[in-house]
Amino acid sequence: MEPQLLHSVTDSVATVVIHHPAKRNAMTAAMWGSLPPLLETLAADPEVRAVVLTGAGATFCAGADISTLRESPARAQQLAVAAEEALAAFPKPTLAAVRGHCVGGGAQLAAACDLRFAGEGARFGVTPAKLGIVYPASATRRLVSLVGPAAAKYLLFSGELIETSRALRTGLVDEVLPEDELDERVAEFTRVLVSRSQLTQAAAKEFATGRTDRDAHWSERARAGGEAAEGVAAFLERRTPRFTWSVSTSP
Repeated sequence: MEPQLLHSVTDSVATVVIHHPAKRNAMTAAMWGSLPPLLETLAADPEVRAVVLTGAGATFCAGADISTLRESPARAQQLAVAAEEALAAFPKPTLAAVRGHCVGGGAQLAAACDLRFAGEGARFGVTPAKLGIVYPASATRRLVSLVGPAAAKYLLFSGELIETSRALRTGLVDEVLPEDELDERVAEFTRVLVSRSQLTQAAAKEFATGRTDRDAHWSERARAGGEAAEGVAAFLERRTPRFTWSVSTSP
């Protein structure tokens, strides 16, 4: 099978699989380029309420395919940044499920997700200093926002790989599970995500990026869409709420 991004949708969760096992799921230029349109399709699909990004087999992603860097480093980085930004801007919750190596461009993709769950034994690294590459400004800012300036500098300056215990301590990952429990925990947590208000999640994602000028906008959408009324009614009636507002269908 050619290197590619595979995807499927089950129970309102889209799973995107980085598939290039011959090179530990390294991202080719074509794979970088295919991610933004795929995410656009998933964002427009009302059935999809969350996305899980993972790698085929025992590795998340070993970074960019080095052969693409040799051909055109500037173009490869441009494609990687576009993919990272599309993932970060995706309007529904995203979760990276990490096994094995999550390095370079793989770490860039994982950091662009909202959440990161890792199996014990996973290793993380941001390695441009090993290749003399300038890490993109957007990726650097995102890394600093996750782990803080000191930890970001440690990763960027050294290119050293860190284990899950340190990744958890710095905030690079949110949960660490025994590897054989990772899939079950991801499925359990995404069931929680898809049961919650998509409007609340979309507003929170926007606010978390630093945009705080649309509080009134989102409050009005909550009232107009009936989300707040449904949430309160479900709480008082001790039942599961039936939230119907969708990013995909909202004007």
